[in-house]
Amino acid sequence: MFRLTTPSELKKAGIVGMNKRNAFYIAHNNPRKNYPRVDDKLLTKKITEEIGIAAPAMIGVARTQYHVKQLKQFLSDVEKFVIKPSKGSGGKGILVVVGRDGEDFVKPSGAIINIKELQHHVSNTLSGLFSLGGKPDVAMIEELVEFSDVFDGFSFEGVPDVRVIQYHGYPVMAMTRLSTRESDGKANLHQGAVGLGIDIATGKTLKAVQHGQPVTHHPDTGRDLSELNIPLWHTLLCLASSCHEVTGLGYLGADIVLDKNKGPLLLELNARPGLAIQIANGVGLELRLKLIEKEINVQRTAEERVNYSMQAFC
Repeated sequence: MFRLTTPSELKKAGIVGMNKRNAFYIAHNNPRKNYPRVDDKLLTKKITEEIGIAAPAMIGVARTQYHVKQLKQFLSDVEKFVIKPSKGSGGKGILVVVGRDGEDFVKPSGAIINIKELQHHVSNTLSGLFSLGGKPDVAMIEELVEFSDVFDGFSFEGVPDVRVIQYHGYPVMAMTRLSTRESDGKANLHQGAVGLGIDIATGKTLKAVQHGQPVTHHPDTGRDLSELNIPLWHTLLCLASSCHEVTGLGYLGADIVLDKNKGPLLLELNARPGLAIQIANGVGLELRLKLIEKEINVQRTAEERVNYSMQAFC
């Protein structure tokens, strides 16, 4: 963790706090009219697929209580899947199913839930229990990503993802979020996942944190976290960068998963990405964001922006 004690030291290190993030980087660079493009995951999937951004395949969408009653038949031949609220945040309401036990469903933890429990979860989703502002929602059912073998031992019974924060399409900081027993197979830091910083220039991993505290090994598998290097790094960054034009947001987080067969896939986008990524990287965001501000008016493709960042932040 940062061993800093005064505001002046934090400022010198380039640490961006929540107030600065909200009042400047988000407010000045993210037009509110464009928020639905990322806050509504179903809309995100539609607009990104239109320009060919790879993402997990959609199995179906439950929009009404009638659809809830049909789930048993609809999922009868589906072995693995993820149910998520279209307008959820912070990992709330995401239900991961990794297998079947007869007519029941198996969660990453090994816990069994039956069809009535699954239907109850989807019904709660439609009622807005997990959505921003408690508004009525829909439940998306997506294929479960078969994550790359490179993550074996680095994640516990769940799909790890890579969070890339970009500024006007330039990747500025990244980390991988590794699921744990505590996080119930979800790559969410607030629920106990491990955040592991990634060097923008190389894809090599840096520092690791869990609940804001430094860790060196995965809490469940014991794997040395320093041994993880992210493959297809340039391809992954280009996928993240290409989301800038389609969203129209200047300060954006892209969550990407690595499928063993399909490569990098866009999981979701976030207009308010968290700041713990600075701890996992051991560096503040401010200096990198200031550098990119000088490049905003330069016309570059997504790949050219990625190449610039990889050289600038080496």
